Amino acid sequence: MTQDSATLPARTARPATGRPEPKAGILDITPYKPGKSSVEGVAHPVKLSSNENILGASPKAREAFVAAGDRLAVYPDGRANALRAAVAAHFGLEPERLAFGDGTDEVLHLLNQVFLEPGDNIVMGQYGFSAYSIGARACQGQVRHAAEPNYRLEVGEVMKLVDDRTRIVFATQPGNPTGTYLSKGDLAALHAALPPEVVLVLDEAYAEFADAEDFASGLELARASQNVVVTRTFSKIHGLASLRVGWAYCPEHIADALDRIRAPFNTSICGQEAAIAALADTGFQERSARLVQEGRKLLADSLRQKGLEVVPSQANFVLVGFPSTAGKTAAEAEAYLAKNGYIVRGVANYGLPDHLRITIGLPEHTRAVVELLGLFMEA
Repeated sequence: MTQDSATLPARTARPATGRPEPKAGILDITPYKPGKSSVEGVAHPVKLSSNENILGASPKAREAFVAAGDRLAVYPDGRANALRAAVAAHFGLEPERLAFGDGTDEVLHLLNQVFLEPGDNIVMGQYGFSAYSIGARACQGQVRHAAEPNYRLEVGEVMKLVDDRTRIVFATQPGNPTGTYLSKGDLAALHAALPPEVVLVLDEAYAEFADAEDFASGLELARASQNVVVTRTFSKIHGLASLRVGWAYCPEHIADALDRIRAPFNTSICGQEAAIAALADTGFQERSARLVQEGRKLLADSLRQKGLEVVPSQANFVLVGFPSTAGKTAAEAEAYLAKNGYIVRGVANYGLPDHLRITIGLPEHTRAVVELLGLFMEA
């Protein structure tokens, strides 16, 4: 027996099935279910199910993507140094504290891999993004869901679940599928309450759409802390969902750990170049944010007038509830909209069977969805 093998934990016996079997827990994981993108019998439906940017991508990003096609035969810069410098300059961050991934999803999985051992746990919101739990369970970690009264993550509910085996707390700012958020004060209170050995991960995929006075990015908190990680994505406001580029701002020792286990070339040349160009096109970002903020208010106000419950949102979507007294279900509403050419997202898999999540589209899409749901409720 070697010295290394002597320090390993005892292996769990696996059944002799005559074939390789996954380790314990893998087959208990429910796969991620993306939003629908097609409807049988509808040729060109409007997709409002995946929180994509309805404006597409910046023309400058598209140009950079095409130009990068001349380098398809070569490997990308594994450290994404040009993109690293662009993100650091745009947000005023230290480049050595950045980590990049194949979308934010990969960064989240890497964080679980770095910090979780079998039997450790993560804490996340009751309605939190399922990628957190998938990554934790793949590491044989336990997942604890903090109650979200009024669809909001609360500091007290999170701290009830934190113990000496908690390694990560995930908070989405703003949340998906709720659109709610921790205020600047609550964010500071949560960080102060956590043991310094617990990593607080702030997933800010939708942060650019927030305009509430008490909303604050966690970047400054991360700068001053040794246990805060902020993740961002180019998939939402920048409209580069297909290119899968995400990043994290971390304490340097965490960035170093992530860099040690990531895939060698986990972001492509096309993705890096398009992301750099997208970041520089602040005009496109402003148009995208303004469209969402105006459309979000119009959609929420109009649907409330129809007797529906709308959770106040700071993201590029709204969560709509169908009261049991109305006699109409969310599943029926989803089918009715789909039949009429609008795909929205049922969120029963998030524990919200009476709700739909509706991405903000163009103004004409918003008006059509309101009209259709009005007809549905009146029928």
